[in-house]
Amino acid sequence: MEIRVAKTAGFCFGVKRAINLAEDCAGGGDGDIYTLGPIIHNPQVVKKLEESNVYARNDLDDVDSGTVIIRSHGVRLDEYESASEKGLSVVDATCPFVKKAQENVSRLLEEGYKIIVVGEEEHPEVQGLVSYGGKNVTVAVSVDELKALPRSGKIGIVAQTTQNIATLEAITAFCLSRASEVKVFNTICNATTLRQAESLDLAGEVDVMIVVGGKNSANTKRLAELCRPIQKRTYHIETACEIDEKWFEGAEIVGVTAGASSPRWIIEEVITTLEGLSDYSSGSRSEKKEGVSL
Repeated sequence: MEIRVAKTAGFCFGVKRAINLAEDCAGGGDGDIYTLGPIIHNPQVVKKLEESNVYARNDLDDVDSGTVIIRSHGVRLDEYESASEKGLSVVDATCPFVKKAQENVSRLLEEGYKIIVVGEEEHPEVQGLVSYGGKNVTVAVSVDELKALPRSGKIGIVAQTTQNIATLEAITAFCLSRASEVKVFNTICNATTLRQAESLDLAGEVDVMIVVGGKNSANTKRLAELCRPIQKRTYHIETACEIDEKWFEGAEIVGVTAGASSPRWIIEEVITTLEGLSDYSSGSRSEKKEGVSL
């Protein structure tokens, strides 16, 4: 059974930066260290940080002293300000792409635009973006959610950094019919766009598609959603222990991609497990395709 791994599978730049900052804090050994919310959407990584005495807290009320690390998704503006007001040592691990999106929302607010944030309302990154836009913000992840949008002189659009470019394009096209002026900031991370494109291409080449990443990871869930219409045998897993050998009966080629919050060691465990399943495929040996990277 041949295993093909997407070249961009695993940690993106923003996630690597956040993890490195957390590890640096842990190495400093000065006082209690917390992350405001899980630093990334991967339970295994969060648990690993706990072993270094870096603990996730969902509310600043649970942090009285020490260091608080702002997660890679960013936080609401009021949470950021409250952390400073409490006298906590704040380490900002917000992904630079998310930070730029926050700045764009603030800019649109100052310039008097009706703001549309393209993203999932419950996602922490989106909640953070909304907080920079005051009361003049609408969140939508589809055109259907904007059908009742009234006409406006000016509409400004910012996207959740892990959104699908097709969704941003569709909402932008719709907003052109609702405003005399539309300003769009394409804040979708380049790594997200590349990862999605590679995963779609890979899904069309394989008999089974494995998508690795946290079940609470928006970008990982989106990879699975995009791949499934192309390859119906697409499975979203967090770790190798979830793999079911029955998925691969008759399979000759298996594709593996992973979300931006999936560490290399988890991806390698998945590949090792897949390499042991050749008895359940039509091939006689397990082979990892050369030239791919993790």
